[in-house]
Order: sequence, then structure tokens, then C-alpha cells
Amino acid sequence: MLSPLTGGLVFAGLALAFVGAAVSVYAVTLTGLLVGAGAGYLFAPNVVGLIAVDGAVLTAGAVGIGGLLGGFLAYAGLSFAVLGIGAVVGGFAGRFAVGPFYAADAAGIEGTALLVGATLAGVAVGALFGFVLTRTTLVVSTALIGAAFASRSLTPADFEAAAAETTVQPLLFDLSAPAFLAVFVLGALSQLGLFKFGYVTKLVGLLPGARRWTADDDRDGDADAKGA
Repeated sequence: MLSPLTGGLVFAGLALAFVGAAVSVYAVTLTGLLVGAGAGYLFAPNVVGLIAVDGAVLTAGAVGIGGLLGGFLAYAGLSFAVLGIGAVVGGFAGRFAVGPFYAADAAGIEGTALLVGATLAGVAVGALFGFVLTRTTLVVSTALIGAAFASRSLTPADFEAAAAETTVQPLLFDLSAPAFLAVFVLGALSQLGLFKFGYVTKLVGLLPGARRWTADDDRDGDADAKGA
């Protein structure tokens, strides 16, 4: 049986995967909130003992503050948030999906250098896509992040392990897992269909505040939206 926290993450993941880019002002803010809350959770163990507060209260406070800060920054600087999301997703793909192919036969400093190079290349490519192809970046990024939570490839337990071990290793998951791939592919195709058949305009018209910024088209659409 799903706990309220896990159920909430699954629901948020489905929302991101299937309509994230269509209502980007909400999706980017939600992504910022999730990333900020996760960062706060990972940071909390570093200050335990430095502040005279119960560990559980301190963790809850760090998660709350991190989530609010991440959500606010994402909402306030949407264009930069999309660029940052693209960079993070690109870096993740470069380090854990592309890098191992090049570093498989290398060891020591050479292997580390190849992985670092693949990570930096992924960050650069992701950021470039975020700047030039905003809509495409949002579709892929929100579908990927949403699928990770909706398929439970990432769970609260994984974040607990990462916080305890101060490493991102527990947050890595199999990108070829059937459940993850199914949500990712269906979510991305669904979002592309929303744009293709004009449902984005209808969705934006129904949701308050969404007209502030919406990834209607790559580059040209961004300019029109920002100038509106």
C-alpha cells in the first residue's frame, strides 16, 4: 500500500510526465519544488548537531525551505529554470547513460576523466537545448523526471539512502526498466500531441497564471509568449 508521501510523488510524476510542458509555468515550478525539497533533504544531515533542533524537525524544515525556495526560483526565473533543468538532465544522461560506454575499458584517472568529460558534455548539450529548443527540452525533461517518480524508480527510500550515505548512487535507476520506459514514452508522446492538436492553448486558458509563460513553440513560440 502506498504511503501518502509516495502516492503524492507518483501523482506529481504522472502530472509532469503527461502535461508538464503544456502548462510549463506549473511544471517548472513543481520541478523546482521537487528538486529543492530533495536538495534540502540531502543537505539536512550535514547540519545535524550544529543546530539544537530535533533531527526529524530539522529534516522537515530543510525539505520545506528547500522546496519553497526551489519552487520560487523556478517560478521567478522560468527561462533560466528550463536551461538549468536541461543541463541537469543532460548531465545525468552524459554521466550515467553515455559515459559508461566510453569509460568501460578505461580505469583510474583516464576512466574518471572520460566520465567527467561525458558529464560536462551532457550539461552543455542539455543547457543548449534548454535555450534553443525550450519546448522539446521541457517535454523530454518533464517526461523523464515524471516517469522516474510515477514508476517509482525514485522513491523516498532512495533519497533517505542518498542522504545517509552522502552519495547520489542510490538515486541512479535503470533507464531501460519497462515501467519507466512506458510512462516516459507515453508521457512524451502525449505532450507532443497536446501541442500538435492545439490543446495547449485550451489548457492555458483554463489555468490561472499559466499564460505568464508557456512553451508553445521552440524559440519562436518563446519570443511570442514572453512578449505577450
